[in-house]
Amino acid sequence: MLRKIYRSIRLLPKRGKEPYASFYEILGFYPYNITLYEQAFLHKSSSIKLKDGRWINNERLEFLGDAILDAIVADIVFKQFEYKKEGFLTNMRSKIVQRETLNKLALDLGIDKFIKASTRSTTHNTHMYGNALEALIGAIYLDQGYRVAKKFIFERLIQQHLNIDTVAEIEANYKSRLIEWSQKQKISVSFDLIDSYVDENNTPIFKTSVIIMGLQAGLGTGYSKKESQQKAAKEAYNKLHRNADFRTQIFDLHEQQQKLQSETYVSMSENKEEEEPQ
Repeated sequence: MLRKIYRSIRLLPKRGKEPYASFYEILGFYPYNITLYEQAFLHKSSSIKLKDGRWINNERLEFLGDAILDAIVADIVFKQFEYKKEGFLTNMRSKIVQRETLNKLALDLGIDKFIKASTRSTTHNTHMYGNALEALIGAIYLDQGYRVAKKFIFERLIQQHLNIDTVAEIEANYKSRLIEWSQKQKISVSFDLIDSYVDENNTPIFKTSVIIMGLQAGLGTGYSKKESQQKAAKEAYNKLHRNADFRTQIFDLHEQQQKLQSETYVSMSENKEEEEPQ
């Protein structure tokens, strides 16, 4: 099925000619299935309609690449920082895979020159590049496997364009900081997608709410779920640290919850003792 889809996109040139040579400059290897990579740079606004009526673009590859990138970066930082705790490793992964970092890496690689899109408003440009990079990673994984995808991320992205030790010194992103705070205080934090729609350019918009102890602590809107979560987390984190009344309310609710759970446990234990035969 995939082979039929890719054949419908284009007839491929011989190896060593365009666009094989162009992809080699970015990847450091020649693709087996070049149409996977071409699809990775195909923005939704330039979707191609197949003979069976389906439309293809880079969104599915982006979904896959996002998951592969998370796994590989976790693998890399786990081995790079042998004695660091979970919180530090989580922060490191978040800093590397966050949208701002991916946008910069995409531009450093020159991916912006390959993206096919019918519109490039300045509002959406930065998100388009990072999304395409994730789609490219998805294409590498499908075409070459996990090992080559990891080599590309480590050698072509991190080693050449990202100093991992410098990244370690950068302040953690707000979602990671909020999660760290919640783990330390043993207070649950949830990120709830409360709305999603498309704007006038047919671009998806996401709205996320941060809930702490049943209270809305932050709202964020962005062109990706991650961006909306980051904005909501920033608002919630700042509210916790700058609004003493809100912080006190959170801790009071947490204390009440703990007390109620303790009383429920005692009550259940007593009932169980009464039910046991003498």
